[in-house]
Amino acid sequence: MGYYDGHDISRRKSSKRSSFWMPFIVGLVLGAFLFALVLPMLVERNWLPYEIVIGGKLDQSNGQTDGTVEQTPQTLKNVKVDISTRVTEIVAEVSPAVVGVVNIQQQANFWDQDQSNGEQGTGSGVIYKIDGDTAYIITNHHVIQGADQVEIILSDEQKVNATLVGSDLFTDLAVIKMDASKVEKTIPIGQSQDVHVGEPAIAIGNPLGLYLSGSVTQGVISGKQRAIPQDFDGDGRADWQAEVIQTDAAINPGNSGGALINSEGQLIGINSMKIAESAVEGIGFALPIDDVLPIVKELEENGKITRAFLGVEAYSLNDIAQVEWERSLNLPEEVTGGLYIRSVEPMSPADKGGLKPYDVITAMDGEPMADIVDLRKHLYSEKSVGDTVKITFYRDGEKQNTEVELTTLSY
Repeated sequence: MGYYDGHDISRRKSSKRSSFWMPFIVGLVLGAFLFALVLPMLVERNWLPYEIVIGGKLDQSNGQTDGTVEQTPQTLKNVKVDISTRVTEIVAEVSPAVVGVVNIQQQANFWDQDQSNGEQGTGSGVIYKIDGDTAYIITNHHVIQGADQVEIILSDEQKVNATLVGSDLFTDLAVIKMDASKVEKTIPIGQSQDVHVGEPAIAIGNPLGLYLSGSVTQGVISGKQRAIPQDFDGDGRADWQAEVIQTDAAINPGNSGGALINSEGQLIGINSMKIAESAVEGIGFALPIDDVLPIVKELEENGKITRAFLGVEAYSLNDIAQVEWERSLNLPEEVTGGLYIRSVEPMSPADKGGLKPYDVITAMDGEPMADIVDLRKHLYSEKSVGDTVKITFYRDGEKQNTEVELTTLSY
C-alpha cells in the first residue's frame, strides 16, 4: 500500500499560477517605464495629433502657459486675475477723493434760550472737480438738507468748512464747494451706460457716520435702470421714480453721497441710502453718473434746478374708488387710468389752457398718463420751460384736448 500526500500537489499548482502572472507584471512595469520616457519626447517634437498639459504647465512657444488654462475649441487662453490686489489698488487711488460730509444745524437750549451748533447727520461726498482754488463735491440732497453749516472730513481726518452751491430734491443730489488747497486729487469719472450686469462694483463711503470713515464694500452690479418709487412728503404716495443702478455692495447709513466705482477705478454712480428706505439686505442703489452730471452742472451754474411748470394739484385715479369715477367724474368705461385734477393754480399754464378741477388728464403729447409720476417725468425729463404740451383730458365724460405753454418751476 502506497502513501499519498495531498499537500504536495497543492504546492505544485500554486507554483504554476505564480509563474503564469510573472511575465504579465514585468511587461506592464516595463511598458509604463518606456511610456514615461518616450511621451515627453513625442510632446516636445509635436508628433502627437493633440496637445497634452503636464502638471498644469505648458511651453509658451506652443501656445501654452502657466496658471489657469481656459480652453476654447480653437485656442488656449491664460486667465490670471488677482482680484484682491486690484481692489486694493483702486481703493488707494480713489479714497483721497471720497470725503465725509457733516450736516451742522443750530440747536436752541430751552433753559437759557441760547443757541448752539450741533451735528444733525453725516454722509459722504465725492470730489469731482477743481476749478482754481475751489474744489467741488457731489453728495446727496438729504445729507445736507436743512444744514446751517457743512463740514468736510478729508481722508486724512482733517476737517474743512464747506459751502452749499445748490441741491435738488427730486434727484437727491447736491453740490458743495471748499478750499482746494487741502485736496489731493479728484475722482476719475466713468460712464454708467457702459456698466454691465454682473461686473464688479466697489462702494466707498462713511457708513454709520465718521466712526467708520473710508469704508469699502465690494459686490457686483445687480441691475441697471431700476425705477424706484420715492415718497417725499410721507403721504404714502409715490412722488417720483428714481432710475438707479442696483448693486449688492453694502450701502449703509452714512454711505449716502459716496462713490460707486467700477473695476477701472472710475466713478459710475453716487450711492444713496435714502432710495433704499426698505433696508432690504443685499440691495443697494446708486444714481447713475450719466444722469448725475447734467444736474450737477446746472446746480453749479444756477444753484437750483429749473423745471417746466404746469400748475395743477393732481392725483392718480387709482387713489379714488371706482364708484367715484362714475359718480363724480362721469368717465366712460374705456378710461382705465389717468390723473384727477383737484385744483388749478390761478394764472398758471394749466389755468390759461382751460383746465379745471375734476378734469381727468389721460395723455400728454400722445403718451398715456397713469399717475403723478408719469406726469412729472414727462414735464421734468422731456419738456423744458417755454415748450408747448398737448393735453388730452376728460370733462363730464367728454374727451377734449388743449395746448399749454410751460413756464418755470424752481426748487
